[in-house]
Amino acid sequence: MSGDAAIAPREASQQDDQQNRLVLPRGRHYELPGRGRTFARVVEAPPGAPTILLLHGWTATADLNWYSSYSALDGKYGLVALDHRGHGRGIRSRRPFRLTDCADDAVALLDELGIDRVIAVGYSMGGPIAQLIWRRHPKRVFGLVMCATAASFSTTKQDHVRFAVIGTLAQAAKVIPRALRQLIGSQLLTGKSGKDLRQWAIGELRRHDPLKLIQAGHRIGLFDSRRWLRTIDIPVSAVITTSDEVVSVSRQREMLEVIPGATSHEVEGSHTACVGKPQAFREALLSAITDVLTKSNWTEAGTD
Repeated sequence: MSGDAAIAPREASQQDDQQNRLVLPRGRHYELPGRGRTFARVVEAPPGAPTILLLHGWTATADLNWYSSYSALDGKYGLVALDHRGHGRGIRSRRPFRLTDCADDAVALLDELGIDRVIAVGYSMGGPIAQLIWRRHPKRVFGLVMCATAASFSTTKQDHVRFAVIGTLAQAAKVIPRALRQLIGSQLLTGKSGKDLRQWAIGELRRHDPLKLIQAGHRIGLFDSRRWLRTIDIPVSAVITTSDEVVSVSRQREMLEVIPGATSHEVEGSHTACVGKPQAFREALLSAITDVLTKSNWTEAGTD
């Protein structure tokens, strides 16, 4: 169980690759009984503060998704950011990828850490995982923050075709890792990404299990929480990416319309706004977390 305090590259909006590098929270591997070995970065919550569970998106890792947000949370909240199975240094398993397993993995990690309840923050694929944590383990979350995500990712004919193709690939016996890395890399690295960020991101991408990523894409296409989304009975807020080319802004807003009392905060950015517009994204993320805390009973529960 090795420790890891890494140095991240500078942010995409900065000019000098050698300046303003970000120190990531210390991370290590965790053995989750009956599940496997995963990697997570963990910061203990300050007295009286809640813990934020960070759930990354498809083809990303915890660090790729959240490296620019860690510092905004550190000191205010506790945080737990794990790599999902098949992604980065996440669990390796012969089982086909399932979003429900990712939800259960996250709760198993909370058990290992001795953390009772959290605010679950899900980005893109992490949104369905956060929703499933509430559905499967409702006592472990007292709020949800949804970022660049939706209740369903496959509602049009074009969507069905795209995810059917991913499903066909998921059944293939052989995958070309280099070609897949090029595909997913193009989604993660924005035009504002400097050489330093690109090199670091490529190193993160090389950790993936390519077959599990294809299976994950297929599972995202099958996910649909619309029939039970309105039953969510804890505070929900969202960060909406208004120029999102992957999850349309209308789909993001439709998700919130059926959740009682849900609030939203907009970022004028693409699906990778967490990297491409880091300052704006951090501000919206903190506002969304504040919304959830304001509407929750955290103060009462957190001081019992």
